[in-house]
Amino acid sequence: MTNFLGIYFPEFFYVLCGLVCFDTALRARKNDSAKLGTILFWTLTGLIFMLGKILPPAVVGGMLVIMGCLTVTKQVKIGKFTESTPKSRQAASERIGTKIFLPALAVGLIALALSFVKYNVEKDGVVTPTALNGAIMTGVACVIAFVLAIVICKPKVSETREDTSRLLMQVGAACLLPQLLGALGSVFSEAGVGNVISGMISAIVPSGNILVGVIVYVLGMVIFTMIMGNAFAAFTVITAGIGVPFVIMQGGNPAIIGALGMTAGYCGTLMTPMAANFNIVPCAVLETRDTKWAVIKAQLPMALVMIVVHIILMLVLGF
Repeated sequence: MTNFLGIYFPEFFYVLCGLVCFDTALRARKNDSAKLGTILFWTLTGLIFMLGKILPPAVVGGMLVIMGCLTVTKQVKIGKFTESTPKSRQAASERIGTKIFLPALAVGLIALALSFVKYNVEKDGVVTPTALNGAIMTGVACVIAFVLAIVICKPKVSETREDTSRLLMQVGAACLLPQLLGALGSVFSEAGVGNVISGMISAIVPSGNILVGVIVYVLGMVIFTMIMGNAFAAFTVITAGIGVPFVIMQGGNPAIIGALGMTAGYCGTLMTPMAANFNIVPCAVLETRDTKWAVIKAQLPMALVMIVVHIILMLVLGF
């Protein structure tokens, strides 16, 4: 059971992602331009999702380099899709109504419910309750939501395949940014970037100055999250390099400082195109006029206010 839940079951959902990518590569045969590059890009993406755990790291790295070159040289394009008529969209909207939001809501609720599920892992005679793998929680939730969407919308299989490929091609290479940036955080942590940052900050921040330490920690989380696009990846590096020596070791409550440090990073998420799944993908899907910056522009004022709020809360609640 431990191997099934911890190793094999999560891979099932990665295989599903790979199959979707392969289907998109197949659909790319109908592209008018950049046909070969688009097919190759989505084929390699599918292989990484499906076989990433057994392929040598150097091979996966080489595949990512090829995918990057294809993207930079504009060899990955969306192609042309048959658009539904305004009349048919209006009819579908009236038929389905607000029920269209139920599958999306189900993803969050089911994943949340599964986060409370524990299973026992025995190691060296010690049994430890362990949470389900994140891929299992999200994957199960998405599969159930997919079934629910089919029941509500009753689409044709051909329409579902076509719209899935269209959406994935619209998002393009940005769909890989969350995985790549998450991996980058692990690389930075292993490389000791946190220690380097700590050494640099210690030469600037006066020792024992709580106010300056808090400001630098919050701003460090914001800026590093903007660079990496991922607050989780930034948290390890910045907390080790700034949060612990300049805030927690000065008497800060670790639980409060850590929680506020993480949410301070989310302020950076609101302001960066590197957080592609939040700020770039919606623009691509909704086809906004200002394709890259519409969401960021709308979020920027609130993000700046929340940075100040985090500094105040960390000073008031953390000490």
